[in-house]
Amino acid sequence: MIEAGAPGFLSVGQATAERMARAAVSRDRLGLTLLVHGPSGSGKGRFVDDLLALTFCEDPDPSRRPCNACRGCRDARARTHPDLVIASPESWRDQRSAGESIVEAARHWLLDAAGAPIVAERRVVVIKGADRASEQIQNALLKTLEEPTDRHIFILVADEPARLLPTIRSRSQALRIGPVPRTELVGHLMDQRGLPADQAETLTRIANGLSGAALTYADRTDLLAWRRRLQAELLSLVERGRADRFGAVRDLLDEASRLGAPAQPLPPEGDDGPAEARTPAALQRAGAALIVSAWLDLSRDLLVAAAGRADLAPSDELGGEIAAVGSRIGAKPLLAMIRLLERIHDGLRENAAPRLALEVAMLAWPQPAR
Repeated sequence: MIEAGAPGFLSVGQATAERMARAAVSRDRLGLTLLVHGPSGSGKGRFVDDLLALTFCEDPDPSRRPCNACRGCRDARARTHPDLVIASPESWRDQRSAGESIVEAARHWLLDAAGAPIVAERRVVVIKGADRASEQIQNALLKTLEEPTDRHIFILVADEPARLLPTIRSRSQALRIGPVPRTELVGHLMDQRGLPADQAETLTRIANGLSGAALTYADRTDLLAWRRRLQAELLSLVERGRADRFGAVRDLLDEASRLGAPAQPLPPEGDDGPAEARTPAALQRAGAALIVSAWLDLSRDLLVAAAGRADLAPSDELGGEIAAVGSRIGAKPLLAMIRLLERIHDGLRENAAPRLALEVAMLAWPQPAR
């Protein structure tokens, strides 16, 4: 178990990204830009905390950074350091002045972010959800990155780096945050959350090896219980008609939105850092995306079961029902459903109507052969 104040990165299972980050920072390159990317729930926020501590650490011995004991490390991990500025497309939209477009708000923020550092050698500029920014905003960001100084480090955080302009990607040091080896994540959950081995194993499987999602399930039993109820309800709906399916959408969406959850199971503070206030519409989209994420996992488990390997399905708490339903539906309809859910999930990122998106999925949800 990592004790408070112990030196080093505190995120789990990202040795390659850590090695690359240390090398990039140690080179002290002019205009350093880091692109932290990986699937939602992978633990990008915790890795960014490590990067911030590494950058702001005041320990005179570079080999001990981050020391996690100095004021710089503490303020970095709390995200209260005076030379740290953070924004996202959502914050630009929500904080813009009356009559100001989100593009104008982003440009003004980027100008302000380019100020001189106050106490540290460099100012660190973090842009969460950089891949959600419009092309116009990304072009404004590119102009900033094209004029590098030795006073700034930019950290871009993205679920899908392919959504960023190629010119932004080419100017960035990419650091991929991915699944953690099973034994390592199980051990981490046991050490950090005191879980018994069987429960840590179950959460690791449900989270598909993503540390952020696994830690969220460990911390938020309400979210884990909701996921199990949702998947059981979806399984029951395969046997029911269109009216029942459409009728279930509103209740499912209301409950998911009330959770105030991010778009996928993430750390309580959000995968990119502390959660920001959400509008009711944004909460509905987040709730719908959370439903679709769990629905995708269930569909993949059913596909595994249809192939005769129900024992490999992480949703094993649903027991023999997975095997029975999967074999009755068959692989072809399940593959089509998975592709549709993936498109719907992408659409929700582009502001698709949440209820309509779920109704489309319900209409396509295959019924088992009689």
